[in-house]
Amino acid sequence: MNSYRTTTIGSLVKEGALEFGDGYRTKRPELGTPGLPILRVAEVFDGKISPSFTDHVHESYAQKMGRKISQSQDIILTTKGTVGRTAIIPNDSPKFVYSPQVCYFRITDKKSLDHKYLYYWFKSDQFCSQASSLMSQTDMAAYLNLADIRSLLIKVPDIKSQRKTSEVLGALDDKIAVNERISLTAGELATAAYASAKQASPENFADTPLSSTADFINGKAFTKDATGTGRMVVRIAEMNSGPGTSTVYNDIEVPEKHLANPGDILFSWSGSLVAQRWYRTQAIINQHIFKVVPKNQNPPWLIFELVKHKITDFRAIAANKATTMGHIQRRHLDELVPVPDAEVISRLDSSLGPLWNRALAAEREKLMLAELRDTLLPQLMSGKLRVKDAERIVEDNV
Repeated sequence: MNSYRTTTIGSLVKEGALEFGDGYRTKRPELGTPGLPILRVAEVFDGKISPSFTDHVHESYAQKMGRKISQSQDIILTTKGTVGRTAIIPNDSPKFVYSPQVCYFRITDKKSLDHKYLYYWFKSDQFCSQASSLMSQTDMAAYLNLADIRSLLIKVPDIKSQRKTSEVLGALDDKIAVNERISLTAGELATAAYASAKQASPENFADTPLSSTADFINGKAFTKDATGTGRMVVRIAEMNSGPGTSTVYNDIEVPEKHLANPGDILFSWSGSLVAQRWYRTQAIINQHIFKVVPKNQNPPWLIFELVKHKITDFRAIAANKATTMGHIQRRHLDELVPVPDAEVISRLDSSLGPLWNRALAAEREKLMLAELRDTLLPQLMSGKLRVKDAERIVEDNV
């Protein structure tokens, strides 16, 4: 069993192992280009950064921003609004400045503290339970201040054990990333093949109402009187970000047509218009989401491409709605899409059918690996599970 010492983030700073701070409070006159883009809370998600960088701080203020400019291997933590999102800045990341709602943690003594270990610690129950308690003691909702962070208790093993722990959990994250790339690449290849076939033989494609290619079955208000257990109720939030603390669960029995099973196509027609292949365990489909069921023996990859083909137009329609949440109407599903004839469908299906199934398998495996990682993480961080035992478990699954 590893030996751990319990210390605080503040003590690690005093010992010279770590520095941390919040982001730069940009004043409106400082905005401008050329300059450094600003990283905000919404751009930190699921262990990664997905920057849109809509705002920049003019380069003339770079010296003033000082240490609040990103460096590779920084660990970042969102501390306001959605608290607890964390990521590591990759080595090839461009420079940017942290917003005030993002804290950075920078290792200054790599012989005593491993940056990946600290990243995983921020994902553990040790951090989450303390952060939840500290936030409940403040007057501001969902806010973690610098004094709170300094007081956080952290169990730290020797550096060798830290690195081994990071390697075990990192192996799972690496495999998860591989599966994400497989799924993404499969989707890109399918879209490219569909577009190439249409360009090569337009005479074999006929403009057809989207509604005639599949049934669009609307979900219902299944969050009402939810029991808190049972199957997940899929709302637009779950389609956008996956399950979270606000996800609703319900034990009720619902018809098969309102259930999402792995491989089903879901299309949210209100708010964020998104089409996706469902890969999680069976769930209940809430209102504002269509379950898209292929008709006339159309393969699922084709229906998915047809929905994606129209989604830009649908988003434009929704954006023009004078309501608080833009949406499309069922009549918009009657708009025309280019559907290939049976011969082209059969030819494409020989490659795109297996590609669809491979992407689904990768997504399912990604889910399994994430669940395994999240099971091992608290046990490794607490010392209840030896690294060697965790390594054997991971070897059996990677």
